[in-house]
Amino acid sequence: MRLPHGAVALAMWSAMACMAAPTLPSQAAAGDLLFRRGTESVSHLVQAVDRGDFSHVGMLVGQPGQWQVLHATPSERPGQADAVVLDSLEFFLSPQHTRSYRLYQVSADRSARQQAVAWALAQQGRPFHMQDAQQGIYCTTLVWQAWKQAGVDMNARFTEVELPILGGRYLLPSGLLHSSRLQALTPLLPVY
Repeated sequence: MRLPHGAVALAMWSAMACMAAPTLPSQAAAGDLLFRRGTESVSHLVQAVDRGDFSHVGMLVGQPGQWQVLHATPSERPGQADAVVLDSLEFFLSPQHTRSYRLYQVSADRSARQQAVAWALAQQGRPFHMQDAQQGIYCTTLVWQAWKQAGVDMNARFTEVELPILGGRYLLPSGLLHSSRLQALTPLLPVY
């Protein structure tokens, strides 16, 4: 049987899309942290200051097969505000935004996990702002505060950054990764 040209192209595209869709290990749970090395200019700035593997972090929400990532970010879509947003796992880990990623499980009980996720989800739309906590929030402080609100101390390390315009005390990705409550569920995975 010979398939029409369009059907062959559609079948090939579907197969490639299935291969490209990110998968997470079965132990993944809502509230876990998904760190990524981003492609945007702000990602390069964060990595230049932090000198770590990652420039951004989001919180996993949802359930297997329907994972989403809540994160505080400068706009990644036309017309979107710089804010706390909820994106699909596929969008968060797309090659347009991500070079590599790694998933970390937060050591906490189910109740704390539910509280952290609920608090984080309630922040949707809150402005993204790196310097003034009264004006907004940024990626690492979003997830750190969510777990803190749930009674889980991440023992994160803040870093004093001395830059002309962005000087101040920041929670960089490596300072959050310092937490003994985080256990890697995946190796560092490239995105193609």
